[in-house]
Formats: sequence, structure tokens, C-alpha cells
Amino acid sequence: MPELPEVETIRRTLCQHILQQTIEDVLIRWPGAVKGWDIFPFEQGVKGRRILSVDRRGKYLLFHLDEDWSLLAHMRMTGRLNFYGELREPEKHTHVVFKLSNGELHFTDTRKFGRIMLVPTQECSQHPSICILGPEPLEEDFTPQVLGERLKKRSVALKIALLDQKVVAGLGNIYVDESLFRAKLSPERAANSLSRKELKALHAAIRIVLQAGIDAQGTSFRDYRDANGEKGNFQRALQVYGRGGEKCTHCGSSLVRIRLGGRTTVFCTHCQK
Repeated sequence: MPELPEVETIRRTLCQHILQQTIEDVLIRWPGAVKGWDIFPFEQGVKGRRILSVDRRGKYLLFHLDEDWSLLAHMRMTGRLNFYGELREPEKHTHVVFKLSNGELHFTDTRKFGRIMLVPTQECSQHPSICILGPEPLEEDFTPQVLGERLKKRSVALKIALLDQKVVAGLGNIYVDESLFRAKLSPERAANSLSRKELKALHAAIRIVLQAGIDAQGTSFRDYRDANGEKGNFQRALQVYGRGGEKCTHCGSSLVRIRLGGRTTVFCTHCQK
């Protein structure tokens, strides 16, 4: 699933192409992709609209159109948004094609979990999918104190708490594993058991790892590509994620792979107490 660095990278690469462009037509090849809207109202709502800006909230992309309408897009497990500067034959799993004044924007999703929603712009922040999200971890108002407040009532494992989008927005399996390794914290620790020093270390680790992921344009294993169809490079810098059974880069111990909250988790039992 694309996490914050991947979604932010997609946002940035989309902004290179689609800002101030007009949506001239929409081809909906699978109606389930446009959540909560029948084909005709969705088409009617976006055709002729100009794309003013593209923002991100957690793992969501928000395309703000003129006349006070916005598109909310979530790519879930395998969704992709690709821009093409010329007409392009849709792939088998391309569900929506936005025909722009300067090219096409294709929404493709093999697993069919991703969705695009059309909502009034003034309602974006109150949309059920958006209003529940926790703080943005790269914003200035996300502090160690804010993180501590978010975790203090959570007695579940730290890894599980950090995956909860209501606690911190945008974190997923890859960047939680990497952040916990950098902070030297066990994913099995109770979320509300961290000292001030540990909260400070975790806060710093989250921000460093996410920024590194953005700088590397995300992590690509299988499906993830940016809007230009390019892979990310952060997989080359991974310390623990996907490396179960391999040697820890810090101490040489074998990395342990377990299941927490139904998610594969990799960590070093020696470095992460």
C-alpha cells in the first residue's frame, strides 16, 4: 500500500503536469472506482472543471477543482495514478481515465480496492475519511508531546498503534518498522509505556524516515510508481522491512519476523528493547 512518502511523491509528480488543466471528459470503465456516485453525476460533476491544486492528507490525495468541487483519491493496496502527455490505451485494470487539456490521467488498480470520491470542497475536511485522521507527522505542530498524547491511552503494541491512522496519519507497515528500528524500540512494547526520552527518539525517527522516503521518491517492490511511471528507490535503504532472517546492519544479529495485528513485522531483538 502506498504510504505517506509514496502518496506525497505522486502528488508532487502530478503537480508537474495537471495544475490549471481542464478535465475535458471522463471515461469510467469500472463504476465501483468512483465511490458513492453513479456514472452520470460523477461525470457531470468533473467535466469542464479546472484542477486548481493537489493536496495530500495522510494517504489521501485531494484534487481541488474550480466551482468548489474536489476529488478525494485513495489508492489502497495497488492503485496507481499515471499521467500521459498523449492518448494512451487503458490497461486491463485501468478503471477511470480523465481526459485533460494536455493529456490523460489514468487511475489503475489491480485489486479494485482504491476509490475516487467527488465532494464539495468545503466539506473535504469534514468528510468521514478525512476528519478521523491523526496529525500530519511532517508538520511543525507534530511534536513529541503530541505523539505522547496520541499514545498515552493506547495499551496495544506500539506497532499496532502507529498503524492506526487516527493516531498518526500516513504511516504504514514499511515506515513504522523502519522508524521503530531507528528509535531502538520494540514493536511489541505497549504504546503507552514510552518515556519522554523514548517519545522524543520515536518522534525524530518518524520524521527522518518519512523525509528520507520522500527524498528517495518512495519504496517500490511491485505496484508502486509515481505519476510519471517511475519507481522509487527507498527499498535500497531499508534496514529491517522485508529482511526477516537477515543480519541486523547494526549488531549482526538475525532479524526476527513476527505477526502483529495481522501485519508482518521485522525487528532486531538485540537493538530494539
